[in-house]
Amino acid sequence: MHLPQPRGPLTTGLFDALGRAVPPELPAVPSRIEVPGDPLGDEDLQLALWTCYELHYRGFDGVPDSWEWHPRLIELRRTLERALLEQLRREVLVPGGDLPVAQRLWALVDADGGPQLSRYLQKRATPEQFLEFAVHRSLYQLKEADPHSWAIPRLRGRAKAALIEIQIDEYGGGREQHMHSELYRTLLRGLGLSDEYGHYLDAVPAITLAISNVMSLFGLNRELRGALVGHLAAYEMTSSAPCRRYGKAVRRLFGAEAPAEFFDVHVTADALHEQLAAHDLCGGLAADEPGLAEDIVFGAAACLHVDGRFARHVLDRWGARQPSLRSPVVPARSPVVAAS
Repeated sequence: MHLPQPRGPLTTGLFDALGRAVPPELPAVPSRIEVPGDPLGDEDLQLALWTCYELHYRGFDGVPDSWEWHPRLIELRRTLERALLEQLRREVLVPGGDLPVAQRLWALVDADGGPQLSRYLQKRATPEQFLEFAVHRSLYQLKEADPHSWAIPRLRGRAKAALIEIQIDEYGGGREQHMHSELYRTLLRGLGLSDEYGHYLDAVPAITLAISNVMSLFGLNRELRGALVGHLAAYEMTSSAPCRRYGKAVRRLFGAEAPAEFFDVHVTADALHEQLAAHDLCGGLAADEPGLAEDIVFGAAACLHVDGRFARHVLDRWGARQPSLRSPVVPARSPVVAAS
């Protein structure tokens, strides 16, 4: 994957530095930035943070791996992380209470009144709009489960066992063709879209980048391990029903034989995972480390908050008859199954 196009002075300076080999002295990575009022929606900040995080995943063509832990780069990353985390702390409501963590998570999910993007896609979306949705989702789904796997060495006992059980399913039980990321590649190809990792990075807006960035923020900072497992729990607890609707949308728009296996698998898998995540993963961690209970609920609430902002962005743009992406989607080929 190549470095993306910059979106402001921060990414311009960062990409210029990353494009050069790391010399013995510290290179000119931006050290002072003006934090915007809405980090979640700021294109320059979110792309810079996503780029810093990507060095811990698959990296970029032409960027030396030695950049991953470069002191100046970590300094920049920490500045961006603080801005994002502070905004989440301000905006995300964490309901109190003395109930067990699992019950608090269920109450949080049941009370979520976010926009119903999945219902719109099922009943009203055009083929072009579903392709946009698939592009948005590709940024995370092509590395699905990786951010949450950072928690594995940070847990123990019941919580660790539960997380591994969930992740084994995400990684296809060790079979490449069943990995959820591979199933998403099949979906993209069936829709005539590129299945190359990061192919649509320049097309997605800040809020799409933020979905992945929040996971990496929680995953790469051990002090936020509670928030990471709470985030995973909310993700699993709110996935099954929407995936059923997404599958119906694919078949409505592209035919009965359209490639919807990715969504079909999640309908079943996440219905099982939601119980495991709430009770064994989060409940187990809270039992081991009671002081993390509030962080667990915060992570779940943050997941719902950011997903809600993403859904509002998409639906607002479509309601205004505008694309939800920064640049139009041009399928490389026609969908495998023509719309009926």
